[in-house]
Amino acid sequence: MTKSALAVARQALEAARAAVPAYSSKFSKRTYTQHQHLAILAVQQFLKVDYRGIEQHLRDWSELRAELGLGADVPDHSTLQKAAERLLEKKGPMRS
Repeated sequence: MTKSALAVARQALEAARAAVPAYSSKFSKRTYTQHQHLAILAVQQFLKVDYRGIEQHLRDWSELRAELGLGADVPDHSTLQKAAERLLEKKGPMRS
């Protein structure tokens, strides 16, 4: 178990790249990848902050932005919330 948010970001980004496509659709806006969203959400859980808190950490922490492949712009808290709903939704049993 690590105590480094940067290590969590690195590992989460690697795992996301192996698990999900970069974009959910060919029509997706190409600002951020699903890999980046998942890694940010993993760091959010690691740091135990809310969506606004992780947004602020990303704004303040250039090393974390670099690790996640983000430029100076960071996703808005509402973007992260919508990504969490989309990527982390619980699927119920299949119905016929």
